[in-house]
Amino acid sequence: MKPFVYQGRAQRVVFGAGSTEQLGAELNALGLKRPLLLCTPTQRDQAERVAKQLGDAEVVGVFDQAVMHVPIETVRQARTLADREGADCTLAVGGGSTIGLGKAIALEFGVPIIAVPTTYAGSEMTPIYGITEASLKKTGNDLRVLPAVVIYDSLLSMELPVALSITSGINAIAHAAEGLYARDGNPVMDLMAQEGIRALAKAIPVIHTGAGEALAQAREEALYGAWLCGSVLGNVGMALHHKLCHTLGGSCNLPHAEVHTVVLPHALAYNALAAPDAMERIATALGSNDAAQGVFDLALAHGAPTSLRALGMRAQDLDRVCDIAMQVPYPNPRPLEKAALRTLLQNAFEGLRPDS
Repeated sequence: MKPFVYQGRAQRVVFGAGSTEQLGAELNALGLKRPLLLCTPTQRDQAERVAKQLGDAEVVGVFDQAVMHVPIETVRQARTLADREGADCTLAVGGGSTIGLGKAIALEFGVPIIAVPTTYAGSEMTPIYGITEASLKKTGNDLRVLPAVVIYDSLLSMELPVALSITSGINAIAHAAEGLYARDGNPVMDLMAQEGIRALAKAIPVIHTGAGEALAQAREEALYGAWLCGSVLGNVGMALHHKLCHTLGGSCNLPHAEVHTVVLPHALAYNALAAPDAMERIATALGSNDAAQGVFDLALAHGAPTSLRALGMRAQDLDRVCDIAMQVPYPNPRPLEKAALRTLLQNAFEGLRPDS
């Protein structure tokens, strides 16, 4: 076994259907009374229903303008509201965009985050933040942005549209997949990664077509998988896949989960020969013979996008994205080679099935 370092982090997780009923008690335990509610415009009603579980605490304001990639202008607006109303924490109800906004506020304002994730993005389990300014998404790692409490209530994810559920789930799989070949990986994260991929691969087909009790169980299984995959993302470094997705999202304003869904098979194919053990674990968890093709087939079989073209990307932007990605390369099992990277992007743009 190779030497490794594992750093545990203090974070409380409350998991289970109906667990938002414990929000008030969790806030009281932290001595918090004045949360600022964060959400997207379309999730305001859901977020306000969650906020009714606060007990003695009272929402001091609602900021419902969270958007993907966390534009700096949005951060400043929310930060001003939090300061003006004397918020002592943020209550982020939603996916990666909303929780990412809470992180950006925490970074500048120092207030803790209570996260109630409604998607499978996994941002709630990481000290990683991203803020987009002048069409460039800059990421960082700071323990101040790690949510203090995460409430996983699978009943909330029942409202997540099926199409977004599929892409959000594959986005989560990407965190675990890259964790399996991370330079700073360790056996604990390997176990969590493989189990997280397995749980999501099992849940996605049922979410796509299921109903009733089977669907409810699949939603809970997916949220469990997302928790594991998000924990991997928060504890080990990511590689080429995440670098490309941050570049594509911030520079081309493409939807986050969908970009991860399209790019992941091609990033895995790029790294396949350099990380055979990781690929075998990924394939096993997916129930496939090949990691890259297994992810591609999971997306294709359940109606998820498989090409950047379908997401609205322009062919003329491929060279620019390649150049940006090469400027500050992530650690990666296979060295970044510009010609090969450009081929990867072209294949993802056209939606080709990756070679084994």
